Formats: sequence, C-alpha cells, structure tokens
Amino acid sequence: MSSQSSGSKWVVALLVIAIAAVVGIFVYREKAARDAMSPPPAAPVATSSATSTPLHEPALPEHPIDPASAATAALPSLDESDAEVMSGLLALTTDDALKSLLNPQAIVSRMVSTIDALPKQTVGMNVVPLRLPIGRFQVVPSDGNFVESKENMQRYSTYMYVAERIDPKAAAAWYKRNYPLFQQAYRDLGTDGYFNDRLVAVIDHLLAAPEPKGSQPLIPAKAGYVYADPSLEQLSVGQKFMIRVGPENEAKLKAKLRALREAVSRPTA
Repeated sequence: MSSQSSGSKWVVALLVIAIAAVVGIFVYREKAARDAMSPPPAAPVATSSATSTPLHEPALPEHPIDPASAATAALPSLDESDAEVMSGLLALTTDDALKSLLNPQAIVSRMVSTIDALPKQTVGMNVVPLRLPIGRFQVVPSDGNFVESKENMQRYSTYMYVAERIDPKAAAAWYKRNYPLFQQAYRDLGTDGYFNDRLVAVIDHLLAAPEPKGSQPLIPAKAGYVYADPSLEQLSVGQKFMIRVGPENEAKLKAKLRALREAVSRPTA
C-alpha cells in the first residue's frame, strides 16, 4: 500500500493513542485530577447554528482535507452525532474492545478537546472520551527513588490492542467523511483555524519529545508521583507519554506519527 494508506491507519489510531496518553499520564496524579483541579467546562457540543457565534477563519487551511471526501450532506449535526460516530468507530474494529473503552457521549468533541490538549500541561478529565484504565499505578524502588513498574503496561493493553487493529482504508474514509464534525467541534472550543492543521501541529509537538534512555526516576508527590528530573516534569502531557512508553516504543510510535503526518498534511490526489 502507499504511504498515504499506511499512514491513514493512524488518523483514527492516533485518536485512540492520544486519549490513552492523557489517561496514562494522569495515573501519576489521578486523585489530584479529580479532587484538586477545578472542573473545566463540559466537552463542547454544538447547540444550533442560530446561536453559534461565527469565528474568523483563515482564508485557506495549511493542510486541507479534500472537501469532496468530507461531504457534509449525510452527516448529522454535532450534538446528534454520537450514535452514528459510535457505529462508525465500532465498524473499524473486529470485536467489542473499543466499545468497552469509549464514553458514548460527545465523542467527537471529547476527541478534539483531548488532542488539542496534548501539548498542554493539564487536561480536564471530563473531556477524555475513553474510560480510565482499571487498577492502580504501580512503582518499584530504584536507587532511593522509584521507577514505573512494567506491570503497568497491562493496564493499557486494550487501548493498544484497539489501535493496532483498525483497518487503514476504513479509518481514512471514516476520518475524511466525519471531518466536518471534527472541524465544528474545534470551532466550538472557541478556536480559529482548522482542526487538521491543529492535528499536524500536535503531531509535530509529539515528534519533538526528548528520548531519554532507560527508566526515569520518580519521586512521591502530594498526589501520586512526578519525574525526579525537572526538565521532564515540565513537559506537556503528550510528550510525557512519549517518554513513558520507553525508548523502543517511542521510536516505533514516532515512525507511525511521521506516517500519519504525511497522510493528513498533503493534499488528497
């Protein structure tokens, strides 16, 4: 298959992985995220065109999605899209694994909010569209500090299972067909511009994540654990995820992200 088709698998897979990334990072501070952080606004959902405030759009997107592939005629409105979006997502998989993870309400808006937040320091837990992983985050002692236990990877096996089994052609078609919903959800964040441009920018941000060697020391904090290295602790939630998967997986994930970037950043032939 072409690099377009190969990378297109990750158009949807990134949505799954990015969400899992945010969920995974928050295991360091799950209690703080729920109890200490003031609740952010609910995941934005379009109400009606009559009440929407038009935003200024740039004349042209930097990374356009082919309008013919993103036709709006048969799409529901964003606030009535959950059933169709859920059905389309489940059709990309061969079993019920994804269904067991998804929060079935405001799916597209939650996806957009999560991806938009990956370059930031915090994410409101009420916008994450996947359920939290079961179990508790585990650490093991190491040279006076702690490091993440390898047993934690079992908590995320279903997320990765889903991402690895999405059909490339179906994923590409699903994203393009539903792109107007993603764009509307992005506008409802109060943001000018285009979601696909933001997606490319987020990919670039993840690709810029550092690549430290070995397990990184953790120290206890008020709620959970933080990186002992201040330069790592100050990174965004997305870049922290890239680190915590380990050097080998980070290299593999970056290769997939580069393929995704190529797939969504060049004009459709």
